[in-house]
Amino acid sequence: MTSAAWVLSVGHASKSFGERRALDNVSLDVRAGEMIGLIGASGSGKSTLLRSLSGLNVIDAGEGRIEAFGMALQSGGKLGKSVRAARHRIGFIFQQFNLVGRLTVFTNVVLGSLGRTGFLRGVLGLWPAETTAAAMTALARVGIADRAGQRAGTLSGGQQQRAAIARALVQQAQVILADEPVASLDPVAARRVMEILRDLNKADGLTVLVTLHQVDHALRYCDRIVALKAGKIVYDGSSASLDRAKLIDIYGPEFEDVATEGLLK
Repeated sequence: MTSAAWVLSVGHASKSFGERRALDNVSLDVRAGEMIGLIGASGSGKSTLLRSLSGLNVIDAGEGRIEAFGMALQSGGKLGKSVRAARHRIGFIFQQFNLVGRLTVFTNVVLGSLGRTGFLRGVLGLWPAETTAAAMTALARVGIADRAGQRAGTLSGGQQQRAAIARALVQQAQVILADEPVASLDPVAARRVMEILRDLNKADGLTVLVTLHQVDHALRYCDRIVALKAGKIVYDGSSASLDRAKLIDIYGPEFEDVATEGLLK
């Protein structure tokens, strides 16, 4: 496998917050077209890893490095010169949606094209016809085209998260990083969001990394699982090989497997 097959690469990355080390010498390679579930207990480092992959967190100085699409995103505790170019190809889905509530759903989604359209045209709402069409296509793809003119703040949580996914599509992201995208959603809305991410991965070939508290979602929708514990990767393999004993090692003896019934060997 050549290096060109990897869209994201992490080597010996650590990240500290004061005295606490959230990431501890983490190395990880992500192949184009993978859908990876990042799991682990609260505070294990999975969200820190995801945010570091997008440059939202700057890793500690030292030998650690993060590359995206063959470009240096971070090294030596500093962001690389190519970080802006890399970010244009990486869509980030936040747990709390990160939409502007007073703006329409359409406007929130079309803002994903700012990197190509330009700030001034965006402020004036002078969107090219192809961008407008792309926004409506993306909204239709996630099932909320009929909400385009509605203020984003009036949508349900699941609808807002779908709008955030549509924004990443308009951005033309090749990689989607989703940080606990279903943590605040009801089970039906959560399943719908996960199905959309899975479809974008399978049908469109987008690379998806998603942090999840719900182990059952990780097992059901992700082919590869990466588990963190105390800032270290303690499992990296197929979802089919992740058994109950490994989950107990990851989460501790208090792990409840009721939600994973029928999904584990």
